[in-house]
Amino acid sequence: MEESHKVDHLLAAREILRSSIEKSRNIGIAVDQSGSRLQQASHNLASLQSSVENIATKCRVYGIRGHVDRAIGPAAALLQVLDLVHELQNSIQFDPPCAATSITRLQEALKLLADNCGLLILWLQDAVHILASNAASADDWYLVRASKVVSILREIQLFCRDGGIVSSAFDTLENEYRRLLTQTDFSHPTFPETELQAIAQVLAANNRLHRCTSIYAEVRIADARATLQALHVDYLGIQLSVTDSVRNVETYIYQWDNHMEFALRNLLLNEYRLCKKLGDDDDDAWMNCFAKIATECGFLEIFEFGSSVCNCKKEAMKLLSLLKIFSTLDKLRLQFNQLFNGKFCLEIQNKTRALVKKVVDGASEIFWDLLSQVELERETDPPPDGSVPRIVCFITDYCNKLLVEENSSILTRVLEISQVWNRASSEQGLLSNEIHNTMKALETNLESWAQSYNDTALSYLFMMNSHWYLCNSARGNKLGELMGQSWVWAYEESAEYYAALYLRESWEKLVVLLHEEGLTLFPGGRAINREVAKKRITIFCEAFDEMYKKQAKWILCDKALRWKTCHLIVEAVVPPYKSYLRRFMPGLEHEVNYTAERMEELISLLFQPKYDGSKCTDLIGMKNEAAISHFSYTPAAA
Repeated sequence: MEESHKVDHLLAAREILRSSIEKSRNIGIAVDQSGSRLQQASHNLASLQSSVENIATKCRVYGIRGHVDRAIGPAAALLQVLDLVHELQNSIQFDPPCAATSITRLQEALKLLADNCGLLILWLQDAVHILASNAASADDWYLVRASKVVSILREIQLFCRDGGIVSSAFDTLENEYRRLLTQTDFSHPTFPETELQAIAQVLAANNRLHRCTSIYAEVRIADARATLQALHVDYLGIQLSVTDSVRNVETYIYQWDNHMEFALRNLLLNEYRLCKKLGDDDDDAWMNCFAKIATECGFLEIFEFGSSVCNCKKEAMKLLSLLKIFSTLDKLRLQFNQLFNGKFCLEIQNKTRALVKKVVDGASEIFWDLLSQVELERETDPPPDGSVPRIVCFITDYCNKLLVEENSSILTRVLEISQVWNRASSEQGLLSNEIHNTMKALETNLESWAQSYNDTALSYLFMMNSHWYLCNSARGNKLGELMGQSWVWAYEESAEYYAALYLRESWEKLVVLLHEEGLTLFPGGRAINREVAKKRITIFCEAFDEMYKKQAKWILCDKALRWKTCHLIVEAVVPPYKSYLRRFMPGLEHEVNYTAERMEELISLLFQPKYDGSKCTDLIGMKNEAAISHFSYTPAAA
């Protein structure tokens, strides 16, 4: 019973177990069926997630739609402007003559490009901000692309503003400016003035006028210097000191005059006009440019030569050179005032004033020393050969040169300026009075020198020689006009007077030896004592020899005076000698020392100047060394 009960329980348990297994099987089947449905649901959820994400992305893009719409127009314009910039770059690089116009357009295009970039950046920055706020990750495609676009726009904007492309364009423009200047013939009326002005205006508008004027000055200085060098101005490099004579450069002073005039009236005047044409907008900058050209083209070297001449040693002929320099500066005074009147030409203004002062002071000092130096010569010895003292030749010739119109007017102005500077009282006739006094001092010198000769005949010949020279040196010229016609006539008469005294004191004394006393053998008879006659002839010839040898050393430089004097001697000596021979020694002329013809020939050879390499009027070999060291005279031509 008990076992049956256990079996029942087991059977019941089996049924329950079977039922549980069946349920488990059913549940397993149901679970399997649910897994498939879950997989399908999971797949559906993934699709839904993707759809939701697409919807979210579209929602984000939809949020920046307005910003993108606003950026489309400027972006399209930006691309067009960028194309224009590249086009203008190529135009400037490959077509330099059009660079001035192209650069202006390039600047405008770059400004527009920078402005457009600024607008785009503002609008796209808002879009980037929205995208960044809603992006699922930092590498979101839209965010990355938008950020990159903003970065590119910033680079373009920086490129537009840093001026690199414009600076390169300006370099090209400056090179074109230099090319035009170098290849242009400015003497031609059709030179490219408009092109040069256009380039200068563009550079000036961009604070590069200094580069423009610098290039212009550099090119024009080289051109002007080459022009001056073509004039053969090598002499400007000659160095002169206080020990050098102005005679070393005397010939160059006339070249200096021509070169100074050419430099001012042609070279620098043209440069001045060109600078005025090109400098309408900024006259100061261009006048400064002109000043640089004037000071560096070689013009100052011309100035320095004039100043160097003023530094030469003090001598009379230097006065004429100084007057020439003053005359040059004076005739160019208007050009100096026109060209160098501005504030940028102070260096040339100062050099001009300094040169004028040197010339005026130097010329005045030499002129006022002239009289005192003539008076100093009074203590020297006269020429031992009776020739005209070199100082007489020099002073008369020198005064004549000072009195010619081109010198007298300049010297008068110089003396007047010197008086004003030294606040001296103004006097009329300064030049004429001083020269008159100098000639009077020269007359006194002649009288003093004549008295120093031991030989009276030589003293008379000296006075005849000197007075003849004075009257002929003053006849028909400015010196004669100053001294007066009566003064000239007086010296001519004085020369004849001293010629008569000279003959009486020398050659006429020989004729006395040919007297007839004691020649007859018997008082009242006609028979001639040939021995006495021959002896007298011998004495006469010996006296002639002695006088001839002595006077053969004397000199008459003037050919006419020499011929006239020899003719007077011949007339005084030869006819009496010839008559004496014919009357008292007929047929015996061959026994005497000189025939009449030979004597006449010898006399005609007297008073010849010595050709020793210097003219008889050269003022050299002065004995007064003190005078020489203080005031050197220059030789003057006869």
